[in-house]
Amino acid sequence: MNLDSKKIYIIAEIGINHNGDLNIAKKLIKSASECGADAVKFQKRTIDIVYSKEILDQPRESPWGKTQAEQKYGLEFELEQYNEIDKYCKDLQIDWFASAWDINSLKFLEQFDLKFNKVASAMITDLSLLESIALMQKHTFISTGMSSKSDIDNAVEIFKKNKCSFELMHCISTYPMKSEDANLNTIDALRELYKCNVGYSGHENGIAISTAAAAFGISSLERHITLDRTMYGSDQAASLEINGFRQLVGAVRKVELALGKNIVGVVLEEEKPIAKKLRAHIKN
Repeated sequence: MNLDSKKIYIIAEIGINHNGDLNIAKKLIKSASECGADAVKFQKRTIDIVYSKEILDQPRESPWGKTQAEQKYGLEFELEQYNEIDKYCKDLQIDWFASAWDINSLKFLEQFDLKFNKVASAMITDLSLLESIALMQKHTFISTGMSSKSDIDNAVEIFKKNKCSFELMHCISTYPMKSEDANLNTIDALRELYKCNVGYSGHENGIAISTAAAAFGISSLERHITLDRTMYGSDQAASLEINGFRQLVGAVRKVELALGKNIVGVVLEEEKPIAKKLRAHIKN
């Protein structure tokens, strides 16, 4: 595992917020890097495997046409685009990886020799996909949105059986998530139950809840990033624009610094002259 356990690994989830436009993807990668993110993440699907013909034939108005198929294919990057992304991220010295939604997509991503894998919440019940990911022996982030305890149990068992490094990511799969649904205490519960590192993947508006998650000792933090929350796309409204993402990174790093260590009974050197002044009238 190549993560610094004392530092929260911050992931800017680009996902499909690039809207099939490589220039938008590059702007988001550059912005994420400038904001201080450790990595950017995409999503990879083999469209005719992930979606049935019945679904793909359904009507859907989008910038790419009038069917679900045209919309899905319009959003999907292929080898040419990912070659550019790989080179661009290396130039900027920022990690990138992607959540594969099927085994063909996982094999596609193998050619880039990425450090990490990601199991999206939607895919945590695909046990054959999880087996294939675990066999790769790469540190894997596993999101737990929409998951029962047995779903999480099965995923953890697969990764432990294959001796593949992993961490869970507490996640609520609503877009955007309501504040009262965050249930951040689940972070501690997951850590206790599964004896592993736990991160947080957030879909809420703003940065307050993600900043609070940092105080729970999370190992990783993932938030969607976008150029403009009003752009076309199902994830845009639950994303952070560039300034918001920059503020989040700054707030999280400040929380890490503020958590410090246990200093019960320790008087800081800076406190001593203040104590002497303010307690001068006390005669013991």
